[in-house]
Amino acid sequence: MAAQFGRRLRRGATSGAVVAAAVAALAASQAPGVTPPPSDNASGDRPVGAGETPASPDGTATGDSPYYTDLPPLNTPNKPGTSIDLPVITGPAEAGIPASVLAAYKRAEQSIRSSDPGCNLPWQLLAGIGKVESGQARGGSVDANGTTVTKILGPVLNGVGFANISDTDDGAFDGDATHDRAVGPMQFIPSTWATWGQDANGDGRKDPNNIYDAAQAAGLYLCANNRDLAIKADLDRAILSYNRSTEYLHTVLSWFEYYKRGTHQVPDGSGPLPVDRSDTPRTTSPRPTPTPTTTPKPTAPVTPEPSPSTGTPRPNPSEPGTTAPSKPPVVPAEVRVARIKDAGTGTLTATAGGAFANRPAVLALDSAGRPVAGLGVRFEISGSTGAHFGGVAKSVTVTTDAAGKAVAPTVRAGEQQGTFTVRATVVGRTLAPVAFSATVTERKADTLVRGDAAELTATAGDRFAHRVLVKATLDGAAASSVALTATLITSADDPRTNTKGPYFKDADGNPLRTLTGLKTDENGLLTLPDLYADGEAGTFLLRLTAPGGGTVTIELKVTAPAPEPTPTPTPTPSPSGSTEATPTP
Repeated sequence: MAAQFGRRLRRGATSGAVVAAAVAALAASQAPGVTPPPSDNASGDRPVGAGETPASPDGTATGDSPYYTDLPPLNTPNKPGTSIDLPVITGPAEAGIPASVLAAYKRAEQSIRSSDPGCNLPWQLLAGIGKVESGQARGGSVDANGTTVTKILGPVLNGVGFANISDTDDGAFDGDATHDRAVGPMQFIPSTWATWGQDANGDGRKDPNNIYDAAQAAGLYLCANNRDLAIKADLDRAILSYNRSTEYLHTVLSWFEYYKRGTHQVPDGSGPLPVDRSDTPRTTSPRPTPTPTTTPKPTAPVTPEPSPSTGTPRPNPSEPGTTAPSKPPVVPAEVRVARIKDAGTGTLTATAGGAFANRPAVLALDSAGRPVAGLGVRFEISGSTGAHFGGVAKSVTVTTDAAGKAVAPTVRAGEQQGTFTVRATVVGRTLAPVAFSATVTERKADTLVRGDAAELTATAGDRFAHRVLVKATLDGAAASSVALTATLITSADDPRTNTKGPYFKDADGNPLRTLTGLKTDENGLLTLPDLYADGEAGTFLLRLTAPGGGTVTIELKVTAPAPEPTPTPTPTPSPSGSTEATPTP
């Protein structure tokens, strides 16, 4: 594999040493902080490092497909401290990124920073890889949903100059049922896409030719194996896992640093194309040059059709002096959206530790009230609460579907009771948020029963031989962590606290006839503390209650202590010699 890959690279005009030198020059010309990546060898080949775990079964996302090797200008687009989000076409052409492509990179960064903040994925890294893999989806040649106008396919991976990867998708993505080919703007081979593919634009499909889907998948792939891309070693490993070549590493890093210095948005379809692929001569033109054609024969003039709205003739694009209508620019979802609104979420209520039955949902609309698909919506839990979106996540980014709807994952309540807020906002725009009020109520039990059949008796002035065991259930299932109250009541018809009879003890040993703060265990069971009997004998009642209506009343029997034995008189002799009975002292 290494030998084959080395032969392919040596056909390119740009060596790893040249790229490293260019990166060093970029660092020297207004790019502080750029650290030239390590060079394993001069040829540009890089074998799998010792102990390095491939991120996918085939080892790389692209199958080591060829890539563009041209470099960014040595002069960075902006000076330190200037904006990296310039809204208009300005600056060097190479610093421009097509609108939909740029939106896809930024959305992927936002989404992954919500789900995997420890990865520290920067969108500029996705831009660097997208530039090197496909020239930013061939200069942003994508439709309104972010799908490339034509499929982007790498060469056949048949072992001739590249990896030899037999077909894994029956040609579904790459049209080749014999060998695999890298597909789409981020150049995933089908076997890797099968594992990492995403539906980031909400159209119900995981399409490697869609820039939103591909950028999200690439970000997750780079973050695999718990990488922290803020660490240089992890950053290098992530890039090399995409295409195992040191020359590739240098080239991506050079664009990464270039884009970090500044970039701007350009209309889709107008982005510059890169010059060289690693498997083609350096002289390849970025765009096809027109070839001379024969002079067309004159054709009969076409009578313009009247416009249905005005009755005036439509211009004929074939006539001199007329201009064919240009294709309207693709406007990113973040620009098109005018507002978001509640999509019929309903009441958000759950018991402590339980899941909310309803899920927060919003609808994204443009200024005409039409749904906006492919929009990033961020749901965030705020306020003092232990609620979360599974695990410990307090925020998550969801993409609107074809109907413009974004639905948050299920919210799970913590143990803290009370009200908190789930807030929905549009990623990349400052629009009025949608706030959902959510309430956490205490855990409930609808039934309480004795947990055993032990007789609860004691002698007055003594301790009960057995403790009270109860079981709490809700809808027939064990109710865990339910707060119970135990009270020694006056009578079945009078639930006031009894002032005599059995009692518990507080921390100082004083009598206590009401207990609060008791909680059932994971099996819904609760064993009460020791009970003591005072000097009163009789039958007494202990009542336990639970939120949700569960209650049980338990009899406690106290018997009087056994009477002391009566003294028996003993005879004593009288002075006359007779015997008289005298009580025994």
